[in-house]
Amino acid sequence: MRSFKNDYSEGAAPEILAALVDTNGEQTVGYTEGDPHTERARALIREACGQPDAAVEFCVGGTSANLICVAGMLRDFEGVVCTPDAHINTHETGAVGACGRTVLPTHDGDGFLSVEEAERVWGFQTSCGRHMTRPTLVYITDSTEFGGVWDRRRFDEVCDWAEGHGCKVYVDGARLGAALESPANDLSLGHMASRADAFTIGGTKNGMLFGEAVVIRDPDLRRDFPYLQKMRGGLMAKGRLLGVQFEAAFEDGLYWRLARHADECALALRDGLMAAGYEPYLRSDTNQQFFTVDAGLARALEDACGCEIFLTLPDGRQVVRFVCSWATETADVAELVAFCSEMPR
Repeated sequence: MRSFKNDYSEGAAPEILAALVDTNGEQTVGYTEGDPHTERARALIREACGQPDAAVEFCVGGTSANLICVAGMLRDFEGVVCTPDAHINTHETGAVGACGRTVLPTHDGDGFLSVEEAERVWGFQTSCGRHMTRPTLVYITDSTEFGGVWDRRRFDEVCDWAEGHGCKVYVDGARLGAALESPANDLSLGHMASRADAFTIGGTKNGMLFGEAVVIRDPDLRRDFPYLQKMRGGLMAKGRLLGVQFEAAFEDGLYWRLARHADECALALRDGLMAAGYEPYLRSDTNQQFFTVDAGLARALEDACGCEIFLTLPDGRQVVRFVCSWATETADVAELVAFCSEMPR
């Protein structure tokens, strides 16, 4: 059975790989500093975002992009407000903390940063003046770590709160394609780009071999990013390889088609498992799907299709995550649904 562990198990979409092969013999300058493919990719991304004056930079992976942006938008005594499940607070090995910056998690439990919890953290952190880390940045993820999609109302509420408290907004878009192509989405790329101070457009989890684009409106980060990227070990000598991939992805809408396909497969999987009696953990309308099962079934499913055991609940049941990618086929989904339907529960 095909693995449903994550959306980066495969190599690259054929169109991306073909672009890399077709340009393989070219000689260009390095470090994303003026080669024609990277410059074309920048232009295409600016056009898609409706931000002709934004800086567009490229990183190899999401941790590198998050680290450079979050650390670069804060000073030593400042902190970033995020949900407890945020990638910078869980799966990045303390990278932000290692740079002398502080992560300030809320108590939100559904993957969405709430204004109420942001205000609680703000009030606590500012209650003792210079003796506490000052919140200066808000970090959100779209789609969330639980597959949720930020709608425009909720997004604007957080941006309005941040603006009113003198905070910048950073959006981790590792799965931005899945979020914006979701049928539950009403937030446009252009609107998000007009309000976030910086955000990423994930390629690693949407059909590329590797790579994240970073779109920057914040003037300080725009100025400092190239130096921070080099200092933090995130600058790729063969930078053209990043530009080639994003150029191919944004030239004719391939990026969005790949994300839409992954979502469609995941929603078919969700509907099939729900029809078979499986209980969703939280509603997801993107390429990640989460279901609550007993521990024995969780292990059996993990062995069969590689789905990840994501959480263990207080009652001992476990939350398993299934992830679809650009390479998932409808037949793969049907096979998994049939297998799960036959499992004793």
